[in-house]
Amino acid sequence: MRRGNRVQRGLRVLRDDLWTARADPLPPSVWLRWLPHGIVWLAAFGVLVGAVPQLQDNGHLAFGYAFLFGLGQSGAVVLALWRPIPAWWLSTAATVLGAVALHGPLVAGQADDFTWPWTSAGIVAHLFVLLLLALRVRTRVTAEALVLTLLVTYVLQGLWGAANYQSTGVVTMVLSTVVVVLGTALRGRREARAELAQQTTLTAEERARRTLLEERSRIARELHDVVAHHMSVISIQAQVAPHLVADPSDELKENLDGIRENALEALTELRRVLGVLRSENPADPYGIGSGTGTAPDSPQPTLDRLASLVENTRAAGLDVLTEITGDVRPLPPGVELSAYRIVQEALSNALRHAPGATVRVELAYFPQGLQVRVINSRPTRPAPPSPGAGHGLLGMRERAVMLGGTLVTSETSSGGFAVACFLPSPKDPRPDGESPGPTGEEDR
Repeated sequence: MRRGNRVQRGLRVLRDDLWTARADPLPPSVWLRWLPHGIVWLAAFGVLVGAVPQLQDNGHLAFGYAFLFGLGQSGAVVLALWRPIPAWWLSTAATVLGAVALHGPLVAGQADDFTWPWTSAGIVAHLFVLLLLALRVRTRVTAEALVLTLLVTYVLQGLWGAANYQSTGVVTMVLSTVVVVLGTALRGRREARAELAQQTTLTAEERARRTLLEERSRIARELHDVVAHHMSVISIQAQVAPHLVADPSDELKENLDGIRENALEALTELRRVLGVLRSENPADPYGIGSGTGTAPDSPQPTLDRLASLVENTRAAGLDVLTEITGDVRPLPPGVELSAYRIVQEALSNALRHAPGATVRVELAYFPQGLQVRVINSRPTRPAPPSPGAGHGLLGMRERAVMLGGTLVTSETSSGGFAVACFLPSPKDPRPDGESPGPTGEEDR
C-alpha cells in the first residue's frame, strides 16, 4: 500500500514537472546579448535543411512526411527559446513518429545503413532542446526529461529494434547526458552569480543602514551635550529663583524644588546616556587633523571655531577661502553645531576626493536662518583611494533634516562639487509662504 502511494506520488510529481506549457523565455546574455538566440535560430534552420533530404532520400519517405518530421524537430529547437518543456515533448514526439515511419522501410531493406532510431538531424535538434531545457528549469525536471529520453531510446532500439541500420541509441544517450550535465552546471553557475549579486546588494543596503544608524548616533551624542547644558541652566535657575522674590510662597518653593529635582534627575540620566554614546576615539572623526574633533569632556564646537577648522584644513594642504555675509549673530546651539559639522564634513570630503582644489566656504545669515555653502573646484591631481566610511553626505543630510532645513549636493559645471544647505533658526520662525532663503538649487 505504501509502495503504491509512493508510485502515485512520483507520477504526480512527474506530471506536474513535465506536463506543463508555462513560458520560460531565454534571457539575453550579459556579454553576447542576442547572439545565443541567433545561433539557435541558425541551428533550427540547419536541422530542417538536413532532416528533410535525409528522411526523403535515404529513408525513402514521402516528401510530405519528411518535411513534417523535419519541421517538428527544427520547430522544437525554436520553441525551446520560450517554452523548453513543450519543446522537449515536440522533439521527442517527432523522433518517435519518425522512427515508427522508418521502421517499415528498414525491415523491408529499402533503407540500408540508415541511422536509426535517431537521425543525425534529430540528434542535433534534441541536444539543443535538452541544453536549453537544462539552462532554465530545475535540476529535477531536467533529470526527468533525460531519463525519459534514455527510456524512449532504449524502447525503440533495444525492445523494438529493426534491421539493417546504424545504431544511434548509445551515441544519443551519451551525448544527451553530457549536454544535460553541462547545462545544469551552467545554470548552477548563473544562479550562484545571481545569488552573489543579491547578497552584495543586501550587504550594501545593510551597510547603508548601519552607516545611517552610526551617523544618527553621532548626532545624538553631540546634541545630548547641548540638552545637558540647558538642563543645567534650568536647574540653576530653579535654585536661584526663590531668592529673587521678597516673600516666596510655600507653593512656589515647592514647585521650584520639584523643577530643580526633575532637572537634576534628567541631567543624571543624560550623563549616563552620554557615557554609552561616547566614541572611544573621537579626537579626529573627520580626518582633517588633530584638534578638529571633540574630546570626550570638551564642549561641542560652534561657528566660533570655524577659523581654527579652516586653518587646520589649510595645514593639511587644501586652499580654503571663507566669506561671511549678513547680520552675524549667535544662533541656537543645535544650528551652530550642525553648521560647523556640515562645513567640517564638506572640507573633509574635498580633502579626500579633490586634492589640489580650491574650496570656498560661504556663510550667509538671513533673518530666517543660516545658509551654508561649500564649493570646491576641479581637483588638480587624481584622488588616492579613500578610507572613508561613507558617512559624509548622509550625515550632512541627516543634520539638515533634523533641524527642518534643506541640503543640496551637486557637481558644478567646472568639474567641482558643491554642498549647499539652509538651516532655519527656531528663534526666528519664518512667516508662512515666505522663502527660507537660497538653498543652492541654482547651482545644480
